[in-house]
Amino acid sequence: MHEAAVRTELEGLRARLPEVTGALAATADGLLLAADAPDVQAEGFAALTAAALGVGLRLTEGAGQQALRELVVRSETGCVVLHAAGRDAVLAVIAGPRANVGRLHLEARRSCTRLAELLGAAHAAPEGGGAR
Repeated sequence: MHEAAVRTELEGLRARLPEVTGALAATADGLLLAADAPDVQAEGFAALTAAALGVGLRLTEGAGQQALRELVVRSETGCVVLHAAGRDAVLAVIAGPRANVGRLHLEARRSCTRLAELLGAAHAAPEGGGAR
């Protein structure tokens, strides 16, 4: 797995969006891939993101809709946005109350494309070889 490359992507996302206070990538079953979220207990949050993604998928299906894009949770002090990153991962972005959610979605989608590429390359690497 390309943990350093995933972390670099998360750091880049935070650099492009100063209102973002944390970003985390996890597998669809809740295992932490990488985190750039200083104020978050990353392993536990990764598990929560996977559970929330699962609920979002069920809600989408229950409403007769297809292809969940993102799940947004807003609070008084900011928001948490989850994006599917391919079939195997989820990107969680934590932002403050002044975040431009439209721009956040745009940048997060770009990061998701890159994360999906990185994870696809990790799955395609031969056993015992390739970059890890």
